[in-house]
Amino acid sequence: MSGPTQCFGPRGVRRGAALTLVFAGVLATGAVTGSLPRGGAKSEALASRSVASTVDQDEVADAAARAVADGKSGKEAAEEVVSRSGDRWGAVYDERQYEEFEQALDGSYTGVGIAAKRTADGQVEVARVQPGGPADRAGIEPGDLLRTIDGHRVDKRPVAEVVALLRGDRTEAVAGSAVVLGIGRGARLRTETLHRARLTTDPVTVRRIGPSRSASSPSSSSGAVMIEVDSFTRGSGAKVRDAVRDAPSDAGVLLDLRGNSGGLVTEAVTAASAFLDGGLVATYDVHGEQRALYAQPGGDTDRPLVVLVDGGTMSAAELLTGALQDRGRAVTVGSRTFGKGSVQMPSKLPGGSVAELTVGHYRTPAGRSVDEHGITPDLAVGSKAEQRAETVLSGLGGGS
Repeated sequence: MSGPTQCFGPRGVRRGAALTLVFAGVLATGAVTGSLPRGGAKSEALASRSVASTVDQDEVADAAARAVADGKSGKEAAEEVVSRSGDRWGAVYDERQYEEFEQALDGSYTGVGIAAKRTADGQVEVARVQPGGPADRAGIEPGDLLRTIDGHRVDKRPVAEVVALLRGDRTEAVAGSAVVLGIGRGARLRTETLHRARLTTDPVTVRRIGPSRSASSPSSSSGAVMIEVDSFTRGSGAKVRDAVRDAPSDAGVLLDLRGNSGGLVTEAVTAASAFLDGGLVATYDVHGEQRALYAQPGGDTDRPLVVLVDGGTMSAAELLTGALQDRGRAVTVGSRTFGKGSVQMPSKLPGGSVAELTVGHYRTPAGRSVDEHGITPDLAVGSKAEQRAETVLSGLGGGS
């Protein structure tokens, strides 16, 4: 949040990506209008790499209205127009799908409780398992390899599609539906049948790394704090800010945005505010009109900060990375980010469906375009990125 014989055409991927927040980022309505309200705002989506839309909301709405008047599906008519528009990540959702999307922004989704990542040799690995979820109950562990889903190989599929298959987005699977996984652990391959469940995630995890205090060495360094942000769902920005405020005064911060699928841009701005004392976070345009996003004043500008990124760092997470990099606030470590910098806005259509079309793009404070380019880290590192990041943080005086 989306095997070779499982067909995932462009529209299937778009829908799965947006609903799972794998290729999706979201811009709150107030950000588009420039008011940037805090919390509770209706959301507007920033989907993945896309060219500017060649069709506007009125054209899509007219097609849906004509279809409804003729007793046909307004959603299908809208999809046909969007598919011809040249907007690669434009999409149309029915009411249930869009409700699912909105719930995902609150950290709630239907799935099996697996976060996946691509390994250096191209396999799909279980990165995290949600405690108490279906995968956890089945004994699946981080480091296991996902070989097949419902009998189809997934090793050559993008991680977004693998996650979409796990959650059943293409088939509109619901809680209780079954999914059969082929799991590899070492030389052993086993099959597990899991039943999807409604799960709630905590997108921000905080843990201590490096030396810790002990009775025998009470004056030892506090080490560093790692703040892992999986996605920018509602409330995640405040959790990052609170984690920074609660960290020991001599502890540096390792902000892990690897595999971060994006989310609410306003939450990313709040997270940026934890490290900046006001100032520009990003600029963006909506139908050619320029807007800007600013950090709140009062952030911690002195604490050593290193940001970990990879090819799974997308959308709002790239916006945050670019701001901290351009403002000279952090050293970025890892591999080039995904490259999603397009803004999409939803509009409700006759018949109840919702269309999302690309309306603009955003840039970093230095004016760099993220779309299709991504963010290049200051220190390019492959498989040992976390260890190198800790070394860099220690060199900055962050104590790891």
